[in-house]
Amino acid sequence: MARLTGTRPPAARRWGCAAASFLLLLLTVQAAQKADLGGDATVATINHSLTLLQRLQELLQNGNSSDSVLRVRTATSDEAKVFHTHQLLLSLQSEVFEGLLRNQSVVTLYEQPETAALFEKFIRYLYCGGVSLLLHQAIPLHQLASKYRVWGLQRGVADYMRSHLASESSQGHVVGWYHYAARIGDAALQESCLQFLAWNLSSVLSSAEWASVSVELLLLLLERSDLVLHSELELYTAVEAWLTRRQPEDAVSERVLRAIRYPMIAPSQLFRLQTQSAVLVRHYSAVQDLLFQAFQFHAASPLHFAKYFDVNCSMFLPRNYLAPSWGSQWVINNPARDDRSTSFQTQLGPSSHDSGKRVTWNVLFSPRWLPVSLRPVYSDSVSSAIQPVRIEDGRPRLVVTPATSSPDFAGVSFQKTVLVGVRQQGRVFVKHAYSFHQSSDETADFLAHADLQKRTSEYLIDNALHLHIIIKPVYHSLIKVKK
Repeated sequence: MARLTGTRPPAARRWGCAAASFLLLLLTVQAAQKADLGGDATVATINHSLTLLQRLQELLQNGNSSDSVLRVRTATSDEAKVFHTHQLLLSLQSEVFEGLLRNQSVVTLYEQPETAALFEKFIRYLYCGGVSLLLHQAIPLHQLASKYRVWGLQRGVADYMRSHLASESSQGHVVGWYHYAARIGDAALQESCLQFLAWNLSSVLSSAEWASVSVELLLLLLERSDLVLHSELELYTAVEAWLTRRQPEDAVSERVLRAIRYPMIAPSQLFRLQTQSAVLVRHYSAVQDLLFQAFQFHAASPLHFAKYFDVNCSMFLPRNYLAPSWGSQWVINNPARDDRSTSFQTQLGPSSHDSGKRVTWNVLFSPRWLPVSLRPVYSDSVSSAIQPVRIEDGRPRLVVTPATSSPDFAGVSFQKTVLVGVRQQGRVFVKHAYSFHQSSDETADFLAHADLQKRTSEYLIDNALHLHIIIKPVYHSLIKVKK
């Protein structure tokens, strides 16, 4: 919102015209220099752009040759912040300012306290093309850039937010950024935040920002099978705390509770929840059928259970659980050195009928595996030369296979997920998750863009590759063949 409070004085108009002429002359000279020099081998560039930026910053700081005034007010204060500015510089960066200052020299702007506090930083960007910001300043600065249509700054702040999801903050910031992205319709930022929350959910559940999760975001998370957390019980405990704190309508509470995958919780723990969880006691009738089905799932053999119930649904699909019975962590020191192998055991399946049975898994890691298409070709012909192969032509490879086969595997397949942990600003988080197809022992794109030869690689923590391999047993209904 703006209003006219005066007209532009003749002296200011002269200064504005002079500044415009100076910038146009500068651009013309630069273009002429490029054209004149062409492909001359003696070409050199004399760059005094930093001096120019310093002069522009001094213009803003001292108000020299100002031809326009911005008065920034908030609803919570009677005082206005006054900025002596230059129409040309504001108009070059913002079409909104170009329109506001076309026929007036003094403009009053009304801002929220959060954006008003950053208005000086925002104006400085318009003069100098650079800005420094902190996590809590990202949203208000993005709001200013969007309101005044400064698209370069808007993209820059959005990129900053996507690259600082893992940064440490006392109250957390990713949930707030997700809600903001959803409100303004930034699908890319929204998906980045949602993916980060899903892959690092355990740390979010224990943080202060968990209480600020909206109903919509909570339901979106509960739908996902790629959530990374210790167990389904951990998720239920966090959901119970959220419901107790937020006290939503019964319809919302029941919808949330029905999104918990109760078959993934051990029967002993389910019995305890039935008697000790106040939330479950209150809404027991809404989830009674799911609890009964979960107990049946644990009581019968999976093959027998699959004859009467559809097991090909999300309720019987494990998430990415970090508990030892679901997989193992593997830290590979100096991973570019040579091939490595390890083995570990998991439960056959989450059903009580299978949880006591163990499956041994062998894992092979190769830092420089070569696909067949890149391997050297040998020939008996003397004239045929062996194709040279470079180390960098290889790519990392991870193969996960069961050590033995067993009749117990009937009706169950194994989906493998490999999490890659990275460190950013002192904090370790999951940045990459690779899921193998149920019928495959590896994935083609594993660390496809990782340069493990460099000790500074973002994939390495203290020159070590941090992996967590998760085995997700998936039950299937056996197909009956008609005679």
